[in-house]
Amino acid sequence: MNILITSAGRRVSLVRSFQKELKLLFTKGKVYATDSSPILSAACHVADGFFQAPRLDEPDYIDVLLDLCKSHDIRLVIPTIDTELLELAKNRMRFEAHGIKIIISSVELVSKCRDKRLIHRFFEEHHVNVAKEYTKDNFKLPLFIKPSDGSRSVDNFIINSKVDLTEYHFSNEKLMFLEYLDHEEYDEFTCDLYFNKNHKLKCIVPRKRIEVRDGEVYKALTVSNALVPYIKKNLNHIEGAVGCLTAQFFLHKTDDTKIYGIEINPRFGGGYPLSYLSGANFSKWIIEEYLLQKEIEEKFDVWEKDLLMIRYDDEILVHGYKD
Repeated sequence: MNILITSAGRRVSLVRSFQKELKLLFTKGKVYATDSSPILSAACHVADGFFQAPRLDEPDYIDVLLDLCKSHDIRLVIPTIDTELLELAKNRMRFEAHGIKIIISSVELVSKCRDKRLIHRFFEEHHVNVAKEYTKDNFKLPLFIKPSDGSRSVDNFIINSKVDLTEYHFSNEKLMFLEYLDHEEYDEFTCDLYFNKNHKLKCIVPRKRIEVRDGEVYKALTVSNALVPYIKKNLNHIEGAVGCLTAQFFLHKTDDTKIYGIEINPRFGGGYPLSYLSGANFSKWIIEEYLLQKEIEEKFDVWEKDLLMIRYDDEILVHGYKD
């Protein structure tokens, strides 16, 4: 009953959460990790074992991953980065034919989440407000620009004046011109959502983003606020959703009726350790649901409110390493 966490990188806390929960239920269970450069991955060194995987754009990525799972008795695969999600979703049945479950949402949902324009339409279909998208010849300043397929805040721009706009902004069709939601008026939240195998929402943890570095939250706070009933009402069932989804919302600081959906990532986010440590034990629920066939009850009130997480850098030492 082993688990594999792919593209593990710096996700030490995620690996440790699955190690702790797996060993409580299966004392001989192991949590493995892969990375294209595992010696340089902190999470790989923390895992019970690691493997080098091809780069995501190499044609044998899926074949190598499947062979690793078969040869090391891996029964659960936990994806971690956006660029691998679609291929893993497309190949989910290949793995299931060998008794290996990838905790991944459907191809259709993953495809929507990868395209910010499609996820905006998804939100609107579920009665969730979104920032207005302008045409590039008719917009209102200030303006927020981001790519339709972006991640980690790459190519994000706040435009306050027309002199800040360049030919690149107009010529790149992927760049979306969006209504600007001022951080002076809105707080930004990343919500960890747990969906069971029947695509029903079982838990919501809003995490207020206090400080972000390189697209990943470094200071955050769990808050029980208007987002919980709002999400429970409008996103109680998402066809194709399973496991952890991270959804970003903007909530007005003084008027909690003003809520905007920003995006959804159908995977564990970098701030999940806060939700886990607050009591929202997605790692345990995944193990129970997919390895023990246990039905997961609603868990909307199991987590600690007003819990502050302050992250810091630590070191992994590898002796005898030669570049």
